[in-house]
Amino acid sequence: MNSQNGFLLSYIKYGENDAVLHCFTEEDGFQSYFLKGIYTKKNKKKALLLPLSKLSFSLNPLKGNGIQTISKFEMMKSNDIYTDIRCNTVVFFISDFLNQNLRHENKNHPLFFCLEEFIDELQNRNYQSHLIFLMKILKIQGVAPLMNESKYLDPETGTFTAEAMHQLFNGEISSVWKNILTAENPYRVRIPSVLRKDFLDSLLVYYHYHITEFKIPASLEVIQQIFE
Repeated sequence: MNSQNGFLLSYIKYGENDAVLHCFTEEDGFQSYFLKGIYTKKNKKKALLLPLSKLSFSLNPLKGNGIQTISKFEMMKSNDIYTDIRCNTVVFFISDFLNQNLRHENKNHPLFFCLEEFIDELQNRNYQSHLIFLMKILKIQGVAPLMNESKYLDPETGTFTAEAMHQLFNGEISSVWKNILTAENPYRVRIPSVLRKDFLDSLLVYYHYHITEFKIPASLEVIQQIFE
């Protein structure tokens, strides 16, 4: 029997009492696990199945070509981000985002620890932390924009140019990108609230150009409404 630490990204009920969990783990990247009996009336642990909750799993040995079965699991760290509607919305958006776009991601310690850092920021009620986190992923994946002295970010080439190449990437939005890319602590960069919707849209455009098989999360509309 081996153990694994990971963040829960999503889960699907299977049959009457069981579930399949999709997680991003510290040692093996994106993994799916089978969890028996979680929906039985006497099982109190279904309350631990929260998006982005950090869990410790004990896994039964894999037999054949199926998915590994969880023998037991515990929450590693509890927090109160689920009681704040804005934090809760951010959690659902990021878990949805990662569940859609990390399906083929193997072991990636920088990304795992970046996710831990993001949760800590959200715990401290940093309501723009999801925007910084998405920027940090671009750096970890090696596709962040290249810096120069020009004013406008061209999302297709990932470079700054003298003239605007995309309607979303005006001077204000391009400046936000530069400020975050050059900051020693990006989480301390304040993004004006009036720019956050357009900045998130610009991030998704950039991801579309630079992340293979990128999918826009279904929860995008909800997070845009909450922060309007």
